[in-house]
Amino acid sequence: MVEAREPGAAERGLDPGLYLVATPIGNLEDLTARAERVLRRADRLVCEDRRVTSRLLRHLGIARPLDLYHEHNAQAARPRLLERLRAGESVALMSDAGTPAISDPGYKLVREAVAAGVPVHPIPGASAVLAGLIASGLPTDRFLFAGFLPPRPAARRRALSELGAVPATLVLFEAPQRLAASLADAAAVLGEREAAVARELTKLHEEVRRGSLPALAAAYAVEGAPRGELVIVVAPPAERPVERDDALVDELLRAALRAAKPRAAAGEVAAATGRSANVLYRRALLLTREGP
Repeated sequence: MVEAREPGAAERGLDPGLYLVATPIGNLEDLTARAERVLRRADRLVCEDRRVTSRLLRHLGIARPLDLYHEHNAQAARPRLLERLRAGESVALMSDAGTPAISDPGYKLVREAVAAGVPVHPIPGASAVLAGLIASGLPTDRFLFAGFLPPRPAARRRALSELGAVPATLVLFEAPQRLAASLADAAAVLGEREAAVARELTKLHEEVRRGSLPALAAAYAVEGAPRGELVIVVAPPAERPVERDDALVDELLRAALRAAKPRAAAGEVAAATGRSANVLYRRALLLTREGP
């Protein structure tokens, strides 16, 4: 009698390597057909929390053992997974929701797999970052995902100050209990920028609230912590007038000085370049002393 065995990756038609499988962030229908095929055929399934991933597998009718890889065991689990990958296994890595290796230790496994010459296959799908961004109504042509802000107010404000000058829409994650405080700090540091708070994306109680940072901060301060997963999207800084280089500014000042006194000439050039009129006035005085 021949003992039945589970077919290996080659027999199931899945090439060896590390598969980064995006899972739904709420609505189970958002799992792609390709992702389901990988979950059925990979030699090894790896997840953050067996309870969470088991619900997805039950929905798909898949009964497979699950290995764990998360923030608390990553250092110990990574060498074992790399050993399996070097041996030619196919390993499917999942986070609890969304795309793995985003704000989780999956990127370290990817980095070491690449260093070991192991093929890495992205299996794209649901992403809270992109879902929040496209639902916000804010510019999408350039954006920066900055993960979670620091929990302590002083560190959070420092982080926001660093992000403030970035010429892009900001996408952030935040915990419900810190939402009001984070929005208040963002309003204090970034000012009256437009923003959106996306909650429970793709789920039954999905909500996207839009408004200025001060208005959103005030609203959540009154209402208290909302339920569910949160994405904050903040508009980029307002465009500043294009600054000219110093040589061109001097040329503009000299031209203006032919018809106007230094203060008036400085005012004209300031209006054209966005530079400080007082700084330009002092420069105009120096140019006047230098002569033609």
